[in-house]
Order: sequence, then C-alpha cells, then structure tokens
Amino acid sequence: MELFDTHVHLYEPPLAADADGVLARAAAAGVTRVVVPAYDLESWTAARAAARRPGVFAALGLHPWVADRPLDLAALRAALCEPGVVAVGEVGLDAATGPDLALQIAALRGQLELACELDRPAILHCRGAFEELLALLRGYAPRLRGVVHAFARGPELLERFLSLGLHVAFGGAATRPGSRAARSAPLVPADRLLLETDAPSIGLHGIPAHEVEPRHALDVARALARLRGTTVEELAERTTANARALFRV
Repeated sequence: MELFDTHVHLYEPPLAADADGVLARAAAAGVTRVVVPAYDLESWTAARAAARRPGVFAALGLHPWVADRPLDLAALRAALCEPGVVAVGEVGLDAATGPDLALQIAALRGQLELACELDRPAILHCRGAFEELLALLRGYAPRLRGVVHAFARGPELLERFLSLGLHVAFGGAATRPGSRAARSAPLVPADRLLLETDAPSIGLHGIPAHEVEPRHALDVARALARLRGTTVEELAERTTANARALFRV
C-alpha cells in the first residue's frame, strides 16, 4: 500500500531538524511520495533542496500572507521548469491574515496565468475569501489544473470548487468527528480526492499540529476510508493514482 502526502512543509521546524527521520517514518507507514510547497521566496530554496530526495517534489509560489512582496514571474517560470518542481504553490487568498486582498488577487492572478501557461497544477490556499477566489478561478476554467488544499468546509462550497474541475485534498479536519470536512469528504468524486497532512501546521483528531508528520497521512486515509465506506487499501490506491496524475510524477 502506497500513500501520497500532497502537502507537507518539510523545511519547517520541527520537521526540518530530522528530515531523514521524518521521511523514514513516513516510508514505514507507506507514505512514499510527498509534495513540499514553498510559501515565500526564501522557502523556494528549501523546497527545491528537499526535492533532491527520492519521492519528494517541490511546489513554488508566493503565499497570500506575503503577497505584498515583489515576485519576479520570469524567475518563477524558470524555477517551475526545474526537475522535481511539479506545481505552483502554495498560492491563494486569505482575508484573515496578510496584506490587502487586492494585492493578494494581483499576485495570485499572475501565478495562475503562469500555471496555465506551463500546464502546472496550482496548490490553492483559501481562508475567508471563498467568493473572491471562486470568481477569480472561473476565469481560468477549464485550463487551470489544481487542488484546494486542507479543505474544511461544507458540501455547498465543495460542489462549487468541483464544478471548476479542481481536486480537493483533505487533512486533519476530516479526522475530527462531526466536522464540516467529514461531511464533505464522502461527496468528492473518487478521481478528484487527495490526501495531505499540511505538517506541521494542522493537527489531527487527538494529535497536536506540532506532532504531525507525513506518516500521519495514513491516519487521514483511515478516516476518509471510514467516511466513504471503503477500505484504506482502496482509498490509498485511488488517492495515490490521483496525485501522481495531477502532479505527473
């Protein structure tokens, strides 16, 4: 059984202090591939370095929290063509944290155009700005491939993202009984479902965020399998195939 964690910040503490151990424990749990998204220009270097390891891939972009920083789209275009770099991300909109939403939208627009130009999937973050994000994404459908990461909202919003052809990734929120994510997870078409941990940023049910590692993608898979009425083996096979197809690895 193989699992694919589509979102882990391997360069962040405490993971960065023991990256070899983190990946070894992940492999022991069946997690054989991970995507490491950058969030600012400094972390581009760390994400690209991580992608030199077997089974590790990088995503590069400017997170909405730092969308007011200068972004050289030509440099991003060149970096996205490097071996091991598989996506634009982590990008998106965040009305709760970060600069003015107009600045975030401008930064995101340029990165989405680049994703379409290079046919790279986008890893999308959103908090408190779903209407604005959906309005923007509609202008790129159906050219844009991508995934709404760490989905934790209800079925109505889920359906609107699915209608744009996007994948949806579930992490710790789906392991919490009665959560909106747990209600949405059974409704995602099998060929659009992805796993993630967002380690070390989001906790699982009974596991605090700072303890979460890629190996906990197995716990997410078990929770999703229960919610969807399938086996963890079938869930792993389907989500791994989906991730490999989306990221082309």
